Order: sequence, then C-alpha cells, then structure tokens
Amino acid sequence: MSTQFQTAVKSAVSHTHRRAAIDRMIERGERTNLALLVQMGGLRGEFRRRALEGLTNCNASGELADLADDTTIDPSLRRRADEAC
Repeated sequence: MSTQFQTAVKSAVSHTHRRAAIDRMIERGERTNLALLVQMGGLRGEFRRRALEGLTNCNASGELADLADDTTIDPSLRRRADEAC
C-alpha cells in the first residue's frame, strides 16, 4: 500500500489531507488502491465517490466493472461504476 493510501484510510487525518492523498493516488494512477477505497465501508461516502471518479479519470475499466458487480458496496456506487465503464 502506498503512503497516500495509508493517509487516506487513517482515522485521525483531516478532511483536507485525506482528499489530497486521494488526489495524489489519482495522479499516480493507483487503480487498485482507489478501488479498495471505494469498497471500504468505514470511509465517508464523499471520499469513496472521489476515488470512484478517480478510477474514471484513470480509464480503469476493469476495476470499474468489478465494482459494478460487487454487491457488498453501496448500490449508488455500483451504479456509478457501471455507468463509467
């Protein structure tokens, strides 16, 4: 796991730092880590949505297809993943 991923999932991280960490993962094309963020139930929805948007920006069609089929994540995230792939 990258340092940015670890920052994004730590509980004692500010909103600003968490968002910046996700943005850095998007810039670096960390598809697997972004997909994991989308799947994390303990992460606020806004961060999960940002990670999903990042996967779209990275043209991560494989990861988006997997998320669209993942019944353990929120239906709205699945729907967005399906629309994006």
